[in-house]
Amino acid sequence: MSNLSKRGLTTAVICSGPFLKLGQAQARVFGVSELPLLEIQHPLGGQSIDGVKARADHAVAQFVKLLKEKAQ
Repeated sequence: MSNLSKRGLTTAVICSGPFLKLGQAQARVFGVSELPLLEIQHPLGGQSIDGVKARADHAVAQFVKLLKEKAQ
């Protein structure tokens, strides 16, 4: 992901709430501290297919917003 971001491609990482700080730290380590983190509800594991789809829909909506902001 960091290589794609460094090449100028719009990228993001999906994280559930408890992993946001870890995601931010890893982004700094890999030299992409501005890498957007798309937050989904925790936990992902053990969810029904509908629960997973709802989290995916939420992440997609955040990514679409990010793409629109970058296009301006």
